[in-house]
Amino acid sequence: MGKSHPLISVVIPVYGCRACLHDLCNRIITTIESIPADLEIILINDASPDHAWEAIQELNKQDSRIKGIDFARNFGQHHAITAGLDYASGDWIVVMDCDLQDRPEEIASLYDKAQVGYEVVFANRVERQDSWFKRTTSQLFYRVYDYFTGKTSDHTIANFSISQRKVVLAFRQMREQNRFFPMFIQWMGYKTTGIPVEHNARKEGKTSYNPKKLITLATDAIISQSNKPLRLSIQFGFLLAFGSLLYGLYLFVRYFFLAQPVQGWTSVMVSLYFIGGLIFFNFGILGMYIGKVFNEAKGRPLYLIRETTEDNDEQR
Repeated sequence: MGKSHPLISVVIPVYGCRACLHDLCNRIITTIESIPADLEIILINDASPDHAWEAIQELNKQDSRIKGIDFARNFGQHHAITAGLDYASGDWIVVMDCDLQDRPEEIASLYDKAQVGYEVVFANRVERQDSWFKRTTSQLFYRVYDYFTGKTSDHTIANFSISQRKVVLAFRQMREQNRFFPMFIQWMGYKTTGIPVEHNARKEGKTSYNPKKLITLATDAIISQSNKPLRLSIQFGFLLAFGSLLYGLYLFVRYFFLAQPVQGWTSVMVSLYFIGGLIFFNFGILGMYIGKVFNEAKGRPLYLIRETTEDNDEQR
C-alpha cells in the first residue's frame, strides 16, 4: 500500500540562531501540515557558539520528526547543508536558513510551483531585508562570479529552495571540498525555476559572513567552477611580453638611428619590479589552484559528526 502523503524533508544549517529554533520549527510544522504532507526537519548544528545543540535535543524530545546532527567542529554552512541532504529521506527536500529571514510559510508556495513539472524551485528574494553592505557585497560577488565563469546568475536567490529527491541524489555524488549549494544545483541542469517570496529581516544574531569570509567564499566558488583566472594571467603575460618587445624596438631605433641615449636605471628598475610583481601575482593564482587540488587529493571527509539525535534515541 503506497504512502498517502509525500514526505518533505526540511534541511536547516544552524549557527548563532538558537532563539529562533522553536518558532522556526512550529511554523514549518504548521505549513507542511497545510499542504498536506509528512515531515522531517533536520537541524545541523555547525558548532554554533550559543549552545544550539541543547535546544535541538529538546525539540527532538518534544517531536521525533525534528532530528539533529551535531558537527564535531565548525565546517561551514554549505558543508552543513551537505550533511543534511545526505541524511534526508524525503520525496522533496527543502533547504533554508535558520534565522527566519526565509519565511517557513513560503515552503507551501515552493511546493505548489514544483507540482507543475519543475524539479527544483528557488525562492527569489526580490526585496531583500538585509543591510546595505550585505546586499552590495552579494551583488558584487555574483557579478565577479559571472565574469569568471561565463554564466548569468540571479543574485536574488540563495539557499532557500525545494528539490525533488533525484536532484538531491545527484547532488550527493558531488563531493568536492569547495562547496556552494545554489551553484551546484544550477550546474546540474535539472528543470529549475524561481518564484518571488517575501524576505524578512533577521530576528536573532548577526550574519557570520564578514568581509574576509565573503572573499574566501567568492574565491573558492570561482576556483571550483572556472579556470578563467589562469587563462587571463596567461593572456596578460603575452600582452606584457609583446609590449616589452615593442618598447625594446623603440629603444633600439632611438639609440642607433636617432642617436638619442637610452633612459637610465630608474625606468629599468621600475620595469623589473613591475614584472616581478606580476610574476608573483600569477604564481599566487597558480598556487591557489594547486592548493585546491591538494585539498581534494587528501580525500578528507566533508564533515565529522559528534552525535545525532538518533544516537540519543538508541541510548534511551
